[in-house]
Amino acid sequence: MNLKYDTNYKQKIEYDRKFNEAFRGHLSKEFLNGYEWKYICTYRKFQANIHTVWRRYFAWKLKKLENKTGLSFENNTSIGEGLIIGHWGKIVINGQVKFGNQMFITHGVTIGRDIRGKRAGVPTFGDRVCIRTNSTIVGKVNIGNDVLIAPNTFVNFDVPDHSIVIGNPAKIIHRNNATEGHIPEL
Repeated sequence: MNLKYDTNYKQKIEYDRKFNEAFRGHLSKEFLNGYEWKYICTYRKFQANIHTVWRRYFAWKLKKLENKTGLSFENNTSIGEGLIIGHWGKIVINGQVKFGNQMFITHGVTIGRDIRGKRAGVPTFGDRVCIRTNSTIVGKVNIGNDVLIAPNTFVNFDVPDHSIVIGNPAKIIHRNNATEGHIPEL
């Protein structure tokens, strides 16, 4: 096992800071000392050190934050650059889910696997995806680029690029720039 501490996380944290700043405007001291930002920074350190001895330390820190916040990424290391946690609260992400860049996720979200049928497996997400409050995405489905999943939506099917998904049962509405106003441009 590699004993060297990996510092690649610094670029991702800086990108996340700029991404959050583009969304929130000025990042207040309260935000920078808050749980959302602490979780993002600790997650990036865990992600960058998954193959070092530091992995256990950062997994322990994430577990402590999970107990305070309800955020649980289940050792998932695939979230690309640009992560906004809209509100901390129960968020559960299966460790095998694959993510693209520029993700926005809010409280009450569950992203997990289906264990049977043609959708057995976990979701894969493209870039610029916004997942709003109390939504659930399960099964081996592909969520395209520039997708907004509206609050309280259940998704267990593929979603094409440039779409808004709404409701339960969910329906897809094609819209160019579906995430405009939800995910900032950098």
